[in-house]
Amino acid sequence: VQLQASGGGLVQAGDSLRLSCAASGRTFRSLVMAWFRQAPGQEREFVAARDRSGIRTAYAESVKGRFTISATSARDTGYLEMNSLRPEDTAVYYCAARLRTEYLYRDPSMMDYWGKGTLVTVSS
Repeated sequence: VQLQASGGGLVQAGDSLRLSCAASGRTFRSLVMAWFRQAPGQEREFVAARDRSGIRTAYAESVKGRFTISATSARDTGYLEMNSLRPEDTAVYYCAARLRTEYLYRDPSMMDYWGKGTLVTVSS
């Protein structure tokens, strides 16, 4: 399984941005998808997760109501829609996935696959 994240960039506070995560080898029909982020000098933290059906989602409290995790109907691409961005959202964002589970893990050590990060910078 390979994951390719894209869509990062430099935006202003209050702007929106959509990150994409393209999956190959397997689709998100068989993978739980998650997004994590890591700011400079900080540990990698959970942002959002989505189960294989898309029925269940989970969000970090800091992004709840502003971010939305989703996937295409073909389940080959996942998204993280980010609205009302804040400077504290600045980080490298990673998409990740875990095989053969229905649990929405928030611990990055529980993920099986990782994409390369994409940098999101929010200026004030």
